[in-house]
Amino acid sequence: MLQKLSIPHEVRVISAHRTPDVAQTFATGAEDRGLQVIIAAAEKAAHLAGVPMSTSDMGGLDSLLSMVQMPAGIPVGTVAIGEAGAKNAALLAVSILALSDIGLSNELKTFRQQMRTEVEAADAEISNMPN
Repeated sequence: MLQKLSIPHEVRVISAHRTPDVAQTFATGAEDRGLQVIIAAAEKAAHLAGVPMSTSDMGGLDSLLSMVQMPAGIPVGTVAIGEAGAKNAALLAVSILALSDIGLSNELKTFRQQMRTEVEAADAEISNMPN
């Protein structure tokens, strides 16, 4: 989604449990590198991510529940489990960035209009099918 909307981004695989020093360095240096939004994915009982990944144990429900139960004062924008969640996380990030970028705001509006047009076309196609 970020590539489709031409959003510059970094992609990393970092584990807060297995590589905590790397996670800390990434997080504390994000602002200096110009990052404005961080999209994080996690599975099992990992807090502070936002994109719950599908798991073999509970299908991702365990991931989702751990993310939405954050204490007051630590907001986490949590989205759907799995691939749909990853796409929605990108769109949530773009929506945040678009608040201060008119060009990006217009691009997001165009993207949403394309989705609307696709639904309208699908509706017209199915409405014209014989019963």
